[in-house]
Amino acid sequence: MEVILLQKIANLGEIGDRVKVKPGFGRNYLLPGGKATLATPENIAKFEARRAELEARAAADIAGARARAAALEGFKLSITAKAGSEGKLFGSIGTTDIAEACKAAGHEIERSEVRLPGGPIRMVGEHVISLHLHGDIDVPVPLTVIAEE
Repeated sequence: MEVILLQKIANLGEIGDRVKVKPGFGRNYLLPGGKATLATPENIAKFEARRAELEARAAADIAGARARAAALEGFKLSITAKAGSEGKLFGSIGTTDIAEACKAAGHEIERSEVRLPGGPIRMVGEHVISLHLHGDIDVPVPLTVIAEE
C-alpha cells in the first residue's frame, strides 16, 4: 500500500514522502489518524495544494516544542513517596505520577510525553527521565525520589 505522509512519522519519513507500508499499518494507524492519505493521483494533487499549510503547521509544532524545551532547561523534579527502610518504594512511580508532579510544578506535560528508560521507578534516589516533546526533541530531566517521613 502506497501512502503520502501528512506529518513526520518516526522511522518512516517526512511530510510529503510517498512510502510503501503494510496494508494493516496504513488502514489501522496512518489513515484513521490523519497521518497519511492514499497515494492516488487526485490525493497527490490535493496534497501539493496543501503542502505549504502542512509544512507551516509542522514548523509551528516544532517551534512550540523548542519553546517548551527551553522552559524546562535546568528544571529538577522531586517526588516524595512511601518507602521501606532499604529505600525500596511501596509501589512505584510511573508516567502518570511524573506528569502530575510536572503540572504541579507549573509545566504542562502529558503522560504520553514522559519516557522512563528503565521502566517504573521503584527505588529512592536520583534518576534521569526523558520528556519526549516532539519527534526530534527529547529533554532529560533529573528526578529525585524522596522517602516520605
